[in-house]
Amino acid sequence: MTTSTWFDTSIENALLAHLSPEDEQAYFVYNLDALKAHLAKLQQQDVIKLWFAVKANPLSKIIQTLDSEGFNFDVASTGELNQVLAQGIDSSRVLNTGPAKTKKQLAAFVKKGVNTFVVESLNQLNWLNEVVLEQQTVSGNLNAPQVLLRVQLQWDEGEKNPLGGNSLTPFGLSVAEWQSVHVDDYPALNLCGLHIFQWGNMLSNEKMFSLWSQMVAPLTELANSIGMSLEVLDLGGGLGIDYLGEGNTLAWSKIIEDLAVIKAEAGVKELWLELGRFAVAECGYYVVPVVDRKVNYGQEQLVLAAGINHIIRPAITDQPFPVRILRPDFDEQNTLMENFDLHGPLCTSMDKLGHLPLPSDVEVGEQLVFGYTGAYGFTESMPFFLCHELAAEYVFQAGKLIEVRAAKPASSYLA
Repeated sequence: MTTSTWFDTSIENALLAHLSPEDEQAYFVYNLDALKAHLAKLQQQDVIKLWFAVKANPLSKIIQTLDSEGFNFDVASTGELNQVLAQGIDSSRVLNTGPAKTKKQLAAFVKKGVNTFVVESLNQLNWLNEVVLEQQTVSGNLNAPQVLLRVQLQWDEGEKNPLGGNSLTPFGLSVAEWQSVHVDDYPALNLCGLHIFQWGNMLSNEKMFSLWSQMVAPLTELANSIGMSLEVLDLGGGLGIDYLGEGNTLAWSKIIEDLAVIKAEAGVKELWLELGRFAVAECGYYVVPVVDRKVNYGQEQLVLAAGINHIIRPAITDQPFPVRILRPDFDEQNTLMENFDLHGPLCTSMDKLGHLPLPSDVEVGEQLVFGYTGAYGFTESMPFFLCHELAAEYVFQAGKLIEVRAAKPASSYLA
């Protein structure tokens, strides 16, 4: 049997066994065994400290698997923090990021034991210092939290992307703005590092290394100018997945080799990465039934039971997830294929999941499976529009498909 390179055949029989002609529900599946093996490979190095960006996929089973492989956790909201702590993970292994921290939120995080923060404004820096001083007064011994300043650089070249790229964003401050502070003015904080992260879904080792290299000089100069002993440099994430199958795959060994150079040039004790899609995307699948087929102006169209209400990324990035039909003994190489426009059920032309090849004889009632949906799938999308149901989520582990959350009808969230 020939299958797409992104499709893990170990999960195929379980998905086929789950097929039901009467079932019109879409669902997500995460292969935890494959995820665990992938994470173990990422940890076979001593150059960088790895954090998981919980925004990519906050499912409990995903977090537990990352925990088992020694990942720490980057949270950007109170909800993400509570979800991580609910899995029994100690708050000392949490990094608080995100542009919208209030003083109240910072106080709550400190009270829960979080002691590593990325601050993105002068207000956040001052509020965190005040919070720690106030809680020290109340509780006595409170260790100074580890604090990184998020820096936003400007670039002469590059492109815009969801993290900004070369455009102005709310993430962090310019070097000039941060130069107005001095480490000694914040005695309650351990100001020991800088954070920079402006590029998303990078697919070139060479381009990534070039961008990282350009960051070193302005960041080390900033640290020196504000009296910081630069111990930690956090380069965020941005490591990409080749959704389009164009052969642009990052080499992890080269990433580690390049980061060892960056670490030496910056002279830091620790180098951090916050992985999202690169950690979990490949373990995820999204299964959705075909509910209609038609031809419009000569173009074959398939309408699916769900679309961007479950996986909105194609509408945001204009990059589809790869797809194949879920059919017993499907042989892609010996099947007549045709390009279909794939549409979801929403009343907007934005609800399109791509223009992709599928068997020319695909029928209503058959199911499609999309790949790389382990990151930025369920929780990134717009599930409430048109009052469709929320997707179920399953995990595949030790040969078994296990439902973690059942599909929920609109009545579960409508008032």
